[in-house]
Amino acid sequence: MSRYKKPERYRQILTMPNVTQLQHYQQGDHAGIRGNWHRIFGNGNPLTLELACGKGEYSLALASRCPDQNFIGIDIKGDRIWKGATRALSEKLHNVHFLRARIDHICNYFADQEVSGIWIPFPDPYLRKSKKRKRLTHPVFLERYSRVMVPGGLVHLKTDSDLLYDFTMETLERYDIPIRHHIPDLSACESIPDYLDIRTYYEEQHRAAGRTIRYVCFQIHGIFNA
Repeated sequence: MSRYKKPERYRQILTMPNVTQLQHYQQGDHAGIRGNWHRIFGNGNPLTLELACGKGEYSLALASRCPDQNFIGIDIKGDRIWKGATRALSEKLHNVHFLRARIDHICNYFADQEVSGIWIPFPDPYLRKSKKRKRLTHPVFLERYSRVMVPGGLVHLKTDSDLLYDFTMETLERYDIPIRHHIPDLSACESIPDYLDIRTYYEEQHRAAGRTIRYVCFQIHGIFNA
């Protein structure tokens, strides 16, 4: 991509109707969004997040399949957000929105029990041990998810990383977090739920390279704040 295109796209997302951009230090309630996503979407439908969404491939696919639900893709990279938001406008998907913000400040942007579900498809596994607190299934993040999740809300992880998968499973066991669905190798399954047949750009690459795709779904609400 031309180095001139990114700044232009960063400017464009400031005026796109389906994008909200916040600095990491901004409180969501000050920005008028925390606890008010139903007003932004114009309905009270359940709200699902896609974390580290990139171009929002999961949010877009789920929004198309589930018009009675709302979806928000969250990422800090504006160029990728622009791509997802542009596609959503082109396809007239009014139930998907993008938030350019840091995931570690998620509680600033969503009120307690405002979120019904979370998807984390192929996040950065942060291979270095010194960076493990940045993994999106680290207890620091799980505690934050538990605050914004409704009772019974589910977190879905898809990954090709053995390290992240093992780290996540160990964390779930350590904190006695209930696992609701677990598939150690998606390619070995003859049939899978419809929502698991969505493939991101990265998943296609991983499958082409022969990597094992793993999936785990767990229930997080109330684990840390009971």
